[in-house]
Amino acid sequence: MKCNPYYKFFSNLSNPLRINIVKRLKEGEASVGDISNDLNVEQSKISHALTNLRECNIVNVSQVGKKRVYSLNKSTIVPILDLIDNHATNHCKGGCCCLG
Repeated sequence: MKCNPYYKFFSNLSNPLRINIVKRLKEGEASVGDISNDLNVEQSKISHALTNLRECNIVNVSQVGKKRVYSLNKSTIVPILDLIDNHATNHCKGGCCCLG
């Protein structure tokens, strides 16, 4: 069976924890510890979710000293999130989306 990139991409973003990580990283780059503290979730769960997000290049990682710092893929994911925010603001006033 041929790989379906839509399935892989959207299933990766259908997980609530991964969505919360993406929302957190939209505010700025962060380490696993930072994300764990901000979301009040165990670091091991954050690390596992970040591995899945990295496999699809949704997030990037860089080494800063002894820390691994995560950020959103600015060339593709940030523009997609901006489009989604715009769509929700302009087209989801009838209750089809949660704004907030």
